[in-house]
Amino acid sequence: MLQAEKLLQISRIYVEPAAAALPRGQEILARWPEADVVEVASHWRIPELSGDEANVRRWVRIKTEALIIGVKKSLTAKPNGRSADFIAPSTANGCAMACAYCYVPRHKGYSNPITVFANIDQISGYLERHVARQGMKLEPNQCDDRAWVYDIGENSDCSVDALVSDNVQDLVSLYRELPTAKLSFATKFVNRELLGWDPQGRTRIRFSLMPEKLARMVDVRTTPVAERIAAINDFVEAGYEVHVNFSPVIITPGWKEDWRELFAQLDAALSPAAKQQLAAEVIFLTHNQQLHEVNLGWHPQAEEILWRPDLQETKRSQNGFANVRYIAYEKRGYLEAFLGLAADALPYCRIRYAF
Repeated sequence: MLQAEKLLQISRIYVEPAAAALPRGQEILARWPEADVVEVASHWRIPELSGDEANVRRWVRIKTEALIIGVKKSLTAKPNGRSADFIAPSTANGCAMACAYCYVPRHKGYSNPITVFANIDQISGYLERHVARQGMKLEPNQCDDRAWVYDIGENSDCSVDALVSDNVQDLVSLYRELPTAKLSFATKFVNRELLGWDPQGRTRIRFSLMPEKLARMVDVRTTPVAERIAAINDFVEAGYEVHVNFSPVIITPGWKEDWRELFAQLDAALSPAAKQQLAAEVIFLTHNQQLHEVNLGWHPQAEEILWRPDLQETKRSQNGFANVRYIAYEKRGYLEAFLGLAADALPYCRIRYAF
């Protein structure tokens, strides 16, 4: 995979001693035997990786060359109810890709290369017990009619994580045996190795899509949108449930026509089987003042469309971040227009969630 080789050229691995002692940690270290190994007390806030001011000019290089191996200490499945019933404990966080609007980097000092957690057996055991405690799902909801849905990709892209370790494959295998639950994750990377994992309908992949000309500006280091669309039929045939995320929806001059073209492209590409099971999430852009300032140091062109004070208003997040979203009464109009376009072009595509 040429794209994978560009994404990951690991030359330095930061590892917690407890992670290095685990079988998964040893497996990951063995994948890059030539890399320098640096022992760290914690995977959080490694000085030479964390901090936007010092590292903004090395943003992409850090994501390409650095890898962190740690131990996930807090194992909690958080109730969600929007995209999934529960947000599962992460098996990784951070990403080798560099989408200009991504909220994940702000949690670990912005540079945020991939951190992979080596205690996969603990995570898997926790999730198996959590699923058992839920029992049968008796009432359908927007997440799924019959299964409890667990999102395993809130803080990373699992298709990329699968290039680093077998954590994601282990969870796909686990949920294949859990008839009351299924996995879910969104991705902007086509990893065709996943096609051989035999998920038997218990894993939902959500390919994130946006108009190509926007993606070329803000979806940095991701698989081109046309390739993501082209992969959908193959993943359906391989036994995955495949949904799409129309995300983020960014308001620009001509945005309606851009999305109309994307919907037509999607409709033309999908097989009857893919159309029959298709559903979607719609997520409008949320941006962040700190990330805006960081982006000005490495990718200012993206901020011309992401940072629009004339269209946005500030909303303080639960974590205290100064986020900006489209002005509420204007956004209602944008959303109605978007849903109308989707209904006309993709009448078979159920919108599960729109925000």
